Amino acid sequence: MNNEDEFFDAVTGLDSDESGEGASEASFKDAEVSPKNNGVVPQENGIRKHRKSLPAPMHSRSTINVWGILKKCIGLELSKITMPIAFNEPLSFLQRITEYMEHTYLINKACSLPDSIERMQAVAAFAVSAVASQWDRTGKPFNPLLGETYELIREEQGYRLISEQVSHHPPISAFHAESLSGDFVFHGSIYPKLKFWGKSVEAEPKGTITLELLRHNEAYTWSNPFCCVHNIILGKLWIEQYGTVEIVNHSTGDKCVLNFKPCGMFGKELHKVEGYILDKSKKKHCVIYGKWTECMLSVDAQAYETHKKSERRGDNKKSKSDEPEGTDDDADDMPDVQETVSVVPGSNLLWRIDSRPAHSASMYNFTNFAMALNELETGMEAILAPTDCRFRPDIRAMENGSIEDASREKERLEEKQRAARKERNKNDDEWSTRWFQMGTNPYTGTQDWIYSGGYFNRNYQDLPDIY
Repeated sequence: MNNEDEFFDAVTGLDSDESGEGASEASFKDAEVSPKNNGVVPQENGIRKHRKSLPAPMHSRSTINVWGILKKCIGLELSKITMPIAFNEPLSFLQRITEYMEHTYLINKACSLPDSIERMQAVAAFAVSAVASQWDRTGKPFNPLLGETYELIREEQGYRLISEQVSHHPPISAFHAESLSGDFVFHGSIYPKLKFWGKSVEAEPKGTITLELLRHNEAYTWSNPFCCVHNIILGKLWIEQYGTVEIVNHSTGDKCVLNFKPCGMFGKELHKVEGYILDKSKKKHCVIYGKWTECMLSVDAQAYETHKKSERRGDNKKSKSDEPEGTDDDADDMPDVQETVSVVPGSNLLWRIDSRPAHSASMYNFTNFAMALNELETGMEAILAPTDCRFRPDIRAMENGSIEDASREKERLEEKQRAARKERNKNDDEWSTRWFQMGTNPYTGTQDWIYSGGYFNRNYQDLPDIY
């Protein structure tokens, strides 16, 4: 492919949406959606139900020679490398970033709290939860086409979201979610940069995320941690998140500094997150800790330090012979660590991950929330914008289990996108985004894509024909 044919692997971090404040969607996760509902959206206890599985299980990736594709790419960004479609999962990156919203109940909780430090705890838990769905998600979403959109309305969760692919060079996805009751606005733009390092692919999720709690007149900003997928060539694929995430409350000056710890020797730190909340005078109020794959808690800073000291004393008593030995040089073995957090006495639970469905492993390790993202319910065709990625034929074909059709459709869509770009260049036409405009984030002062409004008026005249 030439330079015009950018392709990016979105392995970076997003999450899910099924736990509501007061009434968690977990309470009706066992309900199945009938394939034919006679035009009536299925409900249980007055709450809309969503599908709990995909139409077909995932295909095998065992026959692909990844090394043959990647051996020339070490140290390079992967935006111009064509990867086999078998490494995809049947979602667009626009849908993948929507998984931030799985734990929206944490935003609603933050809105309800009178104390700013407690609100920061809930926001920090939300920020961690927003990468939790990446656990074991080693497939890459489809690269959105320029002008592609995705909307999600969850009345039972109290929000609606719209996203748009606003740039192709570099690939940038912008999103805007808002509370149906006017409590919050959550928005951002993501540009995932990926590099291949021989055994692993590292994703840097460039872009700022902003959460505004409107009733408190507060705005929080942060960026997601780095993400790395190990054993691209050989061995079992596994994921780690690492780096510092700083959440800033621009109204109060409070900060939460979270350290997503790299795996470390013998895997002792795998999946661990710990940090602290400071007020504007740099006073440390509490410690936030846990694992992004399991749960997050908060506790008094002094109690945490005392607990860690006693843990270190216990570790020092272990002999080196107790430590596991390194193995196979050709694969970065995932450490065999027990997924459990050592709870400090006096801690408060902020968030716990929802269990995944029993059939998740055969369906791209999707969460319950992710299972429903590409669902095309009866009547949706007449409402959605024609650019919505539920209408993408390559993603739909893969979801239905036809890799050959998906590959053919993907090539057709990419060729159609190239032809449209050449036509614009010939006529000196500039691409114009529809729902987002480049502007300045008022809290960070940096360039950002800002929602310009109007999507939910359902006026979809003159949208590009991208499928």
